[in-house]
Amino acid sequence: MKKIFLSIALVSLLASCKDDFLDIKEEGVIEASTFFTTEQDAMNGTNAIYSFLRSWDNSAFPYQFVFGVPADDVVKGSNPGDASFINEYDNFTYTVSNDGVRGYWIGQWQAVNRANQVISKVPGIEMNADLKNRLVAEAKMLRAYFYFNLVRIYGGVPIFDGLQTNYNIPRNSVDEVYNFIISDLTSAAAVLPQSYGAADLGRVTKGAALGLLSKVYLYKKDWQKAYDTTNQVIALGYGLDPDFNHLFRPAGEFGSESVFEVNCQCSAQFGGSQYAEVQGVRNQFGWGFFTPSQALENAFEPGDIRKELTILRNGEITPEGDLIAMGDPQSVTTYNQKVYVPKALNNNACGYGSIQNIRILRFAEILLINAEAANELGNTAAAITNLNKVRTRAQLPGTTASTQTALRAAIWHERRVELALEGDRFVDLVRTGQAATVLTPYGFKAGKNELFPIPLDVINESNGLFTQNPGY
Repeated sequence: MKKIFLSIALVSLLASCKDDFLDIKEEGVIEASTFFTTEQDAMNGTNAIYSFLRSWDNSAFPYQFVFGVPADDVVKGSNPGDASFINEYDNFTYTVSNDGVRGYWIGQWQAVNRANQVISKVPGIEMNADLKNRLVAEAKMLRAYFYFNLVRIYGGVPIFDGLQTNYNIPRNSVDEVYNFIISDLTSAAAVLPQSYGAADLGRVTKGAALGLLSKVYLYKKDWQKAYDTTNQVIALGYGLDPDFNHLFRPAGEFGSESVFEVNCQCSAQFGGSQYAEVQGVRNQFGWGFFTPSQALENAFEPGDIRKELTILRNGEITPEGDLIAMGDPQSVTTYNQKVYVPKALNNNACGYGSIQNIRILRFAEILLINAEAANELGNTAAAITNLNKVRTRAQLPGTTASTQTALRAAIWHERRVELALEGDRFVDLVRTGQAATVLTPYGFKAGKNELFPIPLDVINESNGLFTQNPGY
């Protein structure tokens, strides 16, 4: 694994290395040994973690390969001949040598490394103590997010709590990784503020740390803690945006529903994001990949306004007045409307859709986590109340489910349609034990495809310390 982690470390905030061939000074790169010395260095180092959130590896193709396409709600998109290799993720034929599997792995470890630089180096800087503590808490919150991604996709992974002298260590267990995540989020939540001023929008908050913590408890099936933690988030004053379309447009960014949101403002420093561009209407607003499936269309109940505000169609006129072109007849005809940026608001300096923020965690999901946990605890009334809050915004009647089993299915269904195309469907199917039933027709193999493989070169370079996931 040494080679993998050295390649990860070769970013502008890199731990020094004794290998001679790495000692050559690269122009424009600041060595970590001379970097973390001032308050501004601490801020810049923390900002480098945030910049990864909008990066290609975290929000574009590699992200969609593992969280998007394997679900039944997303298809490759574009036309049949364009990037046909993506079909490997749709039919579960990817292998240990697949570039996408490896790319997502490397990207998340790059992000962990950036967070560990801040967590390890910033405490030694002479600077404002409150700011110091806050930046370390931000780094811990973000490190927890990256580890949450890793453990859901690859299973148990090595835990690196700070900078290491030896990165070639065995995988920790899934439970150990989750406990590490919980520790980071609990620590961060105790320090982070509830909100920031306009200049710092996008920095993680107490609500973001508690919200992600509640989702971790959901995955661990620790229902009492998931319920209690979501109640803490609810008490912080979040609310549903009454307009589902407004929620995903630039005007709805950092609104009442925003719990954890990536600021993708186009700037000279960060250059926007390609999150929206790769999914935008082909030959008009983007590349046309990762588009809604017919199965997703069929999942919406009659009268659910979210259907037409989630699925963008060729030939339609958007609420903002843009005519969606008919496009190439060989290409798909529907797209993800949640990433649509109205033409009048697009900033051409950073590419189409670069200003579109990435909503990682919304208050609607907090309500649904609360409802699921309440139902599993036997608190039917609380489960129905929060489930119906989400349904009411979608202009649907209250649920008719009343038993625990029926409510469980209703809540799972509501997650599917409320969070459609937001990267939760595949991992939700695995988490809830539905993957084999729903995804077997696509090629899913139970006991194997719940996790992705550890990249082959990582296995080879571990000198026997790393074990591969079952079935690969």
